Amino acid sequence: MLNKSYLAIMEDSLVKKADILRQLQLLCMEQSDILDDENMMPDEFEANVDKKAGLIEKLSELDEGFDMLFERVKAELDSNREQYKEQIHHMQELIREITDRSVQIQATEARNKEKAKKQFSGIRSKIREVKQSGKAVSTYYQNMMKMNTAEPQFWDSKK
Repeated sequence: MLNKSYLAIMEDSLVKKADILRQLQLLCMEQSDILDDENMMPDEFEANVDKKAGLIEKLSELDEGFDMLFERVKAELDSNREQYKEQIHHMQELIREITDRSVQIQATEARNKEKAKKQFSGIRSKIREVKQSGKAVSTYYQNMMKMNTAEPQFWDSKK
C-alpha cells in the first residue's frame, strides 16, 4: 500500500509550483512594463531578470523532487487507481493549471524578447549617435583651435 504522505508531498509540490508560476507571470508582466518604458533603467531590468532566475531555479528543484517521488509511487498508483482517484484528480487539475500558466508565460516571454531586441537596438543606435556627435565636436574643436593660432610671419622692416 502506498504511503499517503507521498501523495500529500506530491500535491504540495504541485501547489508550490503553481504559486511560483503565478509569481513568474507577475514578473513577466512587470518586465513587459519595464521594456515599454522609454526611460528604462538597466538596473530595474536586471533585478527583474535575477528574480525570475531565482524562481526558475526553485521550479527546477520542485520538478526534480516531484519526478523522484512519482517514480517511487507510479506502480502503486497505476495498479490502484480507484483507491487514489480523488488525489489523482486533484493533481491532474493542478497540472492543467501549471500547463496553462506555463504556456502563458512562454507567450509573454516571446513578446518580451522582441521588445528587448527593439529596446536594445535603440540603445545601440543612441550610443552610436553619441559617439559620432562626440567625434564631430572633437574635430570641430580641433579645427577651431587651429584657426586661432597665427602662422609665423616675416616682417620686412627695411622700408
